[in-house]
Order: sequence, then structure tokens, then C-alpha cells
Amino acid sequence: MIESGRVALVTGGGRGIGRAVAVKLAEAGADVAVTYRSNDAEAEKTAAAVRKQGRKCELYKGDVASAEDVERIFASVKDSFGRLDILVNNAGITRDNLLMRMKEREFDEVIETNLKGAYLCTKAAIRPMIRARWGRIVNITSVVGISGNAGQANYAASKAGVIGLTKSVARELANRNITVNAVAPGYVETELTASLPDDVKEQILAQTPLGRFAHAEEVAASVAFLCGEEAGYITGQTLAVDGGMTMQ
Repeated sequence: MIESGRVALVTGGGRGIGRAVAVKLAEAGADVAVTYRSNDAEAEKTAAAVRKQGRKCELYKGDVASAEDVERIFASVKDSFGRLDILVNNAGITRDNLLMRMKEREFDEVIETNLKGAYLCTKAAIRPMIRARWGRIVNITSVVGISGNAGQANYAASKAGVIGLTKSVARELANRNITVNAVAPGYVETELTASLPDDVKEQILAQTPLGRFAHAEEVAASVAFLCGEEAGYITGQTLAVDGGMTMQ
């Protein structure tokens, strides 16, 4: 559980895993700020789901890859909530292509959103956490950042970078009672995976010992645990929520 009154910020919370995380954190006891980039209607659905749990929710539209947007968002969160205890860096994009065909902008866009965005938001979040001498940061990475994947060199590089960022910042902040961990989902039931051809789905399931895709709520439950009071002695770790796909 999360101590009542704590405030969480979830980036990219307009739908999918981000929405599930926002709702789960609210269910666990946190008020929630949610960032999103473009889809107002979907973001409002997230806010409604959080408020249904009896918690406060505010929406902030902006791009986590923009230092100016991040500064504005975090200032607004401070004005609205007065504090920030938990950060979940979930915002991410894909621009899949084989490396020999990948355009430079496709590489840059993914790195800027997935990795630079996590850097900017983490840097902004740690100031109030250090003052409070308490904080939880959870970065959403991917099994692709662990094992790689053909056609996703940009995405895999960004998510591997998030793992390195997680471990480094965990070491920097441990003596301030701030934990930093990563959750690496495997394939999750989303609009994207629903549209995959049947043969691709079969290949994925053949590599997954549990034989199914994850539910977004299963990923969210792992995030909520790492954000809770009970996880205070866990830091610098990457938890794979992947049905056994990357087990060693």
C-alpha cells in the first residue's frame, strides 16, 4: 500500500500501461498527476478512472522530450498538489525499422522521448524528494532492452539506456531514502498487439513460457508494489514482467 496523501506523477498515462498504473496507484492510496502528449479524450478517461477510486487527478498535456514542457508540468504539479513523492516514467514511442533502413530522425525521436524524457522528468522530480527524504521512482523499460529485437534497434537502445539510468540514479539517491527501479514488461495486451498477424502472435507465445500476453493491470501491480511503503529496501533493480521470456 501507499501512504495516504502521497502524490504520484505518471508520464504517458493517457492509455495502455500508463492508465493501468495511474489507476492502480490511486487504488493503493495515491493522488495522481498524469501527463499525455496528444489524445485529450483518452486522457480524460484515465482521469475519470482515477477519480472513481476516490483520489484526486490532474492532467498535464506536454512532451516529456521537451525541457520547457517538463519544467512547466512539474511547476504545475507543485502548484496543484503541493508535493511529489512518486514518479513513474512510462511515456514512450516506437519507430520500428531495420537498421539499414532506419532514418536518423526515427532513431533520434525514440531516444529523445524514451530516454531523454526519463532523464528530464527524473531530474525534475528528485528535488522535492530529496527535501522530503523519501521518494519512489519506477522506470518502465522493456524486455527488448534486455534481449534486443530485430527491427527495433532504436527502441532497444533507448530501453537499455533506461536500465542504465535506473541503476546509476539508484546509487546516487540511496542515501536520501529514494529508491529507483525499473519494470520491464514483455508483450502486453494492447491495441498494438491485438493488430499483430496471427503468425507473429504465435511466434511470441512460443517464446513465452506462460503462453499468453500480459494484462496491463499485471504490469501496474508490479509498479505499485515498488512505489509502496513495503518496497523501501529494493533499489536499482529491473523486474521483468514477461511470462518468463527472459529468464536466465
